[in-house]
Amino acid sequence: MSGGGDSLAMLYLAVEAGCDVAVATVDHGLRPEAAAEAAAVAGVCAGLGVPHEILHWHWDGAGNLQDAARRGRTALLADWAQRRGLRTVALGHTEDDIAETFLMRLARDAGVDGLAAMAARREVAGVVFLRPLLAASRADLRAWLLGRGLPWADDPSNEDERFDRVRARRALAAMAEVGAGGAEIAALAAKMADVRAALEAATADAAARILRVDAGDVIVDVGGLAAQPAEIRRRLLLATLIWIASAEYGPRGAEMERFVAAALEGRPATLAGCKTSHARGRMRVTRELRAVAALECPADALWDGRWRVSGPETNGLTLRALGEAGLASCPDWRAAAHPRATLLASPAVWHGEVLVAAPLAGFGAGWAAQCHPPKGPLGAAPLSH
Repeated sequence: MSGGGDSLAMLYLAVEAGCDVAVATVDHGLRPEAAAEAAAVAGVCAGLGVPHEILHWHWDGAGNLQDAARRGRTALLADWAQRRGLRTVALGHTEDDIAETFLMRLARDAGVDGLAAMAARREVAGVVFLRPLLAASRADLRAWLLGRGLPWADDPSNEDERFDRVRARRALAAMAEVGAGGAEIAALAAKMADVRAALEAATADAAARILRVDAGDVIVDVGGLAAQPAEIRRRLLLATLIWIASAEYGPRGAEMERFVAAALEGRPATLAGCKTSHARGRMRVTRELRAVAALECPADALWDGRWRVSGPETNGLTLRALGEAGLASCPDWRAAAHPRATLLASPAVWHGEVLVAAPLAGFGAGWAAQCHPPKGPLGAAPLSH
């Protein structure tokens, strides 16, 4: 909760509704006034008898500031909720936020997914994030606060035209004069969300028929892929890359178009830490060894975002990719019936430089590797047994 009108209205509404509420404010450390604003929120919460905590985020200077702040804020809130045993976090986004996001993404040449309305519900690290105010406008909430004599703080960065959202907000104000304001844009975004849902359903249907998940790879029937509409082809392969690379977002634009073209023409390709190979009308998409060669974690931890290994003993052992040297220590790897490229990038258990187990390569009695199954449309693809 920032102390702005949207989040403050949500707090009062939640308290009035009798909800069991706790509040967190994220201080991004980007403005000197932020500490005083967070303290003011703490004062409001104290007056309502609501627990409040200030969370501090620090930008490391890498990447886009606003995107980094958004990701950092979400991670902090998810961690805070987990620490307090909270299963749900409510965010104060309104229909104005939907409209502003729509315009910003339109300027970035976003497709249907990018232009669809903000999700009213999503889950991050086991915590459900809700946006209960998406049907309300910012003006509605501020009128409600004014009617009760409740003050709020305006973030001065909301006037800083260096930020895309500020420019989008001003553009919306101008568009409202011709009847295309926040409510109309938000309604259009909702229609795009319906289109996205229909495309995801069609993608899942195609995935069930022409994809197969095998040892952490995805095998594609290239003839079946070619028979799909272009958008479904793109979605199938994008979902495949996102799952194999454990990525939040997939590649876009020309590089994705080149990847799809290579798939249809039977040419090998690499993209987003994944590589393809072709045989007998099938394309196998697998993890690229180079993308995971430096990954190392304790043997009982999640590796590469989707693999867990179990075995007789994990203390003091680590997980790394099997790699060339590891595969050379697996005399029976050909009996495992997995391609060499798949095994090279598969998880292996190490004690220093000594290979302990490589479950996919059939090395190490009593060890097993489990890959988290894909979600979303790709989850409809059958698993190999």
